[in-house]
Amino acid sequence: MGYSATSSSAVSTHSPSVIVAVVEGRGHARGEIGMASIDLRSPQIILSQFADNTTYAKVITKLKILSPLEIIMSNTACVVGNSTKLFTLITENFKNVNFTTIQRKYFNETKGLEYIEQLCITEFSTVLMEVQSKYYCLAAVAALLKYVEFIQNSVYAPKSLKICFQGSEQTAMIDSSSAQNLELLINNQDCRNNHTLFGVLNYTKTPGGSRRLRSNILEPLVDIETINMRLDCVQELLQDEELFFGLQSVISRFLDTEQLLSVLVQIPKQDTVNAAESKITNLIYLKHTLELVDPLKIALKNYNTPLLRAYCGSLEDKRFGIILEKIKTVINDDTRYMKGCLNMRTQKCYAVRSNINEFLDIARRTYTEIVDDIAGMISQLAEKYNLPLRTSFSSARGFFIQMTIDCTALPNNQLPSEFIKQISKVKSSYTFTSADLIKMNERCQESLREIYHMTYMIVCKLLSEIYEHIHCLYKLSDTVSMLDMLLSFAHACTLSDYVRPEFTDTLAIKQGWHPILEKISVEKPIANNTYITEGSNFLIITGPNMSGKSTYLKQIALCQIMAQIGSYVPAEYSSFRIAEQIFTRISTDDDIETNSSTFMKEMKEIAYILHNANNKSLILIDELGRGTSTEEGIGICYAVCEYLLSLKAFTLFATHFLELCHIEALYPNVENMHFEVQHVKDTSRNKEAILYTYKLCKGLTEEKNYGLKAAEVSSLPPSIVLDAKEITAQITRQILQNQRSTPEMERQRAVYHLATRLVQTARNSQLDPDSLRMYLSNLKKKYETDFSRAEQVSRKTEE
Repeated sequence: MGYSATSSSAVSTHSPSVIVAVVEGRGHARGEIGMASIDLRSPQIILSQFADNTTYAKVITKLKILSPLEIIMSNTACVVGNSTKLFTLITENFKNVNFTTIQRKYFNETKGLEYIEQLCITEFSTVLMEVQSKYYCLAAVAALLKYVEFIQNSVYAPKSLKICFQGSEQTAMIDSSSAQNLELLINNQDCRNNHTLFGVLNYTKTPGGSRRLRSNILEPLVDIETINMRLDCVQELLQDEELFFGLQSVISRFLDTEQLLSVLVQIPKQDTVNAAESKITNLIYLKHTLELVDPLKIALKNYNTPLLRAYCGSLEDKRFGIILEKIKTVINDDTRYMKGCLNMRTQKCYAVRSNINEFLDIARRTYTEIVDDIAGMISQLAEKYNLPLRTSFSSARGFFIQMTIDCTALPNNQLPSEFIKQISKVKSSYTFTSADLIKMNERCQESLREIYHMTYMIVCKLLSEIYEHIHCLYKLSDTVSMLDMLLSFAHACTLSDYVRPEFTDTLAIKQGWHPILEKISVEKPIANNTYITEGSNFLIITGPNMSGKSTYLKQIALCQIMAQIGSYVPAEYSSFRIAEQIFTRISTDDDIETNSSTFMKEMKEIAYILHNANNKSLILIDELGRGTSTEEGIGICYAVCEYLLSLKAFTLFATHFLELCHIEALYPNVENMHFEVQHVKDTSRNKEAILYTYKLCKGLTEEKNYGLKAAEVSSLPPSIVLDAKEITAQITRQILQNQRSTPEMERQRAVYHLATRLVQTARNSQLDPDSLRMYLSNLKKKYETDFSRAEQVSRKTEE
């Protein structure tokens, strides 16, 4: 891989650069999946092996997160007419990804283990213990490395790769459909704008920090201790402005350390000019990076948070100094990373100290003379033709002549005939060359090739001496990307009134708002409260169209993700229960590609949720069953609700089916909520208009026939609206029966709510004895009130 760490030809930060090998067990082991992936910009291999169900949800989700450039599978998985279900699903879900099938013999677990023993750096060698019996991920890594070596035409240096095993239980799962619905990375209206959660939080200064933020948003943490360590760091960064800006200024000077490492640890099979230039460039980048270690250490030394102190401690590694000293014995002290292709060319030419190679010194003198001759020749041409010529340079053309002048000032409105090659004009600026300058450029390039070749030999010798110490750069890369992401979280907090989240068994948000909407809106969005516990874990939300239901659902999920990646959240107070999975069912579009109607798409998405949800899931369902008849839609909604009520998952269900709200009478853990609207007189049209408050209130909506009201303010003919009102009234009288809860249900509900509040208090209460006594006393009074109300209902019923 010949591109440099920051060259313009390098792949952009988020364009695909990951190659993944996937293999599935056969026979009784079908459903056991092995995966191995490598990012061509980062010398790290990630292995995973897990059991999946017949939907292959975990495989598809993991692949979506990796966003691969290419997927490798065994040729036995895609036999024409007999391809496996996994292969079929992957090809359907990844239409724009390159697929490569290689012979099954290359998926060899013994070879995979040998590769890991040979290539894994010492600090991460414990991975051998984790994977030695995980045959499928070993088989996948064997095929992956064989293929990468083939396409890269290079091999990785021994003990040069960071190899990690990641189970599927360390992070929360967000499926690709939910990531799209919630606009985590891509805006659904315009993929080019940054009105996404990533856009809200991304104030990173390095490519590594940006990549880390992206992967964290797609895979939030589930370990409370790790999350709180990050939150402690963000809190300390916010408390001291001077330390914050000091650390940020050092971090912003780092280049893409992961990509730099990736190029350094590869040994080309052929010595080409490009390979030579790339190695020299990256050695200069390495020197630049190592010279930032001391400033970073100084910037971190005054922090007290355990995680920041640990990162500061990791910079004490003596190997940073050893590598830098070795580099400085060969490379000039003033050689450094500079912007501009000519500046970097000069740095590369004179990188190696003089008197190390006599022939190199002669070649450099020759190169200097040629460059001086070019400058002299262009000065002579300027005098000869009395034109304001100046020397310019580009990596594609080499040296050329540039001139800013009005064409009418030229003799006969034309350039002299000597300037005949590659004449181009941009605005009032001319760029051109001459036959002599082309010849001198060729001499210059020839001289450069000699310099690069001799410098490359010296650099390779130097690199062979520092390979054994280079592993410390993995820690540095990890430190820089994590610090960059934490600084980004702190920066986002300074732009809005975010609050530090707590973690309990309750989802409680006081005056929370939508973070993306805040970025778009001129005014701050309307804030709302949220309260979900194990005893009241199912919210049914009703309200007219455009009253704020969908925005509210998305807001809850975004706040949950922000909390679990270690960021502050947009609220006055917030408490979260860790969600192991986040599911959403929001979109209502037909899918032409997969020939799915709105209804079939809904059913597929809800089936996915029902198959994969567990007690620790957060489930958001917006409008289910609208693609079929009302009776069937209500029936499906009821059945889905009753299934989800058997779980302890936190579920928010937005619907227009008001009949669904009666489920509250049957299940004490259901709460009805609605978005309030107000009716105001529109004097200009002499009609009643709806004013949206966007405020969430208890109970079900009292608005009736709000669909008709929306139709009324549209351009629908009045006669149609009138007929619709009459027909609706008739249907309502026929099919709507008022369902009231029985006194016994009311008594059970009162007991249930008392029990869940007592359990919650026992788990989470931090009240002093007097306050606790008062709280329990109030709880008792509320129970007695609810119970007596049930008794009154019972007596009235008997009468």
